[in-house]
Amino acid sequence: MSATYIYDAVRTPFGRAGGALAGVRPDDLAAVVLKASVERTGIDPGRIDDVILGDANQAGEDNRNIGRMAALLAGFPTTVTGVTVNRLCASSVEAVVQGSRAIEAGDAAIVLAGGVESMSRAPFVVEKSAKPYPATGNQTLWNTAIGWRMTNRALPTPWTISNGEAAEKTATSWGISRVDQDAFAVRSHELAARAWADGMYDGEIVQVDGAELARDEGIRDGSTVEKLAGLTALFAEDGTVTAANSSSINDGASAVLLGAEGAIDAEPLARITGRGAHGVDPDEFPIAPIEAANKALARAGRRWDEVDLVELNEAFASQSLACLRGWPDLDPEKLNIHGGALAIGHPLGASGGRIIGHAAHELARRGGGVAVVAICIGVGQGLAVVLER
Repeated sequence: MSATYIYDAVRTPFGRAGGALAGVRPDDLAAVVLKASVERTGIDPGRIDDVILGDANQAGEDNRNIGRMAALLAGFPTTVTGVTVNRLCASSVEAVVQGSRAIEAGDAAIVLAGGVESMSRAPFVVEKSAKPYPATGNQTLWNTAIGWRMTNRALPTPWTISNGEAAEKTATSWGISRVDQDAFAVRSHELAARAWADGMYDGEIVQVDGAELARDEGIRDGSTVEKLAGLTALFAEDGTVTAANSSSINDGASAVLLGAEGAIDAEPLARITGRGAHGVDPDEFPIAPIEAANKALARAGRRWDEVDLVELNEAFASQSLACLRGWPDLDPEKLNIHGGALAIGHPLGASGGRIIGHAAHELARRGGGVAVVAICIGVGQGLAVVLER
């Protein structure tokens, strides 16, 4: 049974909704990172056993197995297969998990995993009517960019509240104040801006031709708690969750090159040593990463006091702060040391590849260590992996 190593990780800068990447199809975005991963490592793309891409939407130009489409657009031989997986916000973590399992089982030696999302280009959709030519009545136009749609009425109402309402519920039940959420958001922007200025992201970024970005488009310099305090709560009249302490709607792609030991003639960035998934009630999804990460650490044979850094996807400040409280043995200063999704953005299918990739690059930069990567998932799930070098 072979261990799984991360040999490279690359991503596009993340664009804001309607921003610099909005004119790029998601299959083209994905092709950019797939092609870059091959070029950066110099491997023959024909040696890739499978391409596994995560994509949460799949309702527009990302339909019909974007994993295969992107591989073709990247110029890979037609012998290289491709598949698309969907675990909503954790889709590209799921892609990495499935790729690592294939390598460990001996079914593959090299897997190119990752994910993509163009939330700008997500289409509006209409359900088919019961009759082919209805004479009366109107149809609902559903926005597929984010959130519940066409919900099954058999699900109980508390489970089908929006993610923002669930984040508000988390803030209340965990006693997380508006000031603490805003302060956490400001921290994210400050750290992300400083990391870009210091070149901490340079080694993992590939630009999209014709849509170049100097850095992730959502980072706001000069954010302060005082400025954020003037924003209106979005999900409850007397609430605490605002646009500033929530992740934004974004476009982007990421790729993580996985291989067995010695499969690629390059020094690996890190090794995957643990994986964990956990489920909770759908309206409690923000706290699901707590147990997912605990499971992953246990399977890696590690303790929280041995962890050097954590990459937690910041869907909401309340969610991130609740997870921190759920990991009492973790030093908060080890969390998202170069900023998180509140500043960088959260293109659903691509975010997992971003946080895994950045953790792997950071372990390589340090020359060793243990990293936990965790992400919350709408409809009540969390997913985590442990990386070591």
